[in-house]
Amino acid sequence: MALREDKCALEARDSGDGALQGMLAGEALLALGLMYSTGRSVEPDLVEAHKWFNIAALRGSAEAVALRAEIAREMSRSDIFDAQRKARAWLSAH
Repeated sequence: MALREDKCALEARDSGDGALQGMLAGEALLALGLMYSTGRSVEPDLVEAHKWFNIAALRGSAEAVALRAEIAREMSRSDIFDAQRKARAWLSAH
């Protein structure tokens, strides 16, 4: 699934410019979070969902902020830490 995720994120990053680019990136990353939180086309995985919501929130998605908080209530501290670590690793690589 990583190739599909990277393709979505790269398309979001490369489309448009300035504020529009950030908005599009946030929306594409939000969609990845929704896929993992609902199990749409992938196995449900709250750690992955939190990771993508976190990255989308950093890209300006207010909806991602709310959804990240919602699923965090269902996660252990260890899972949240893992999701944050994965988000940092992804951001470092991209």
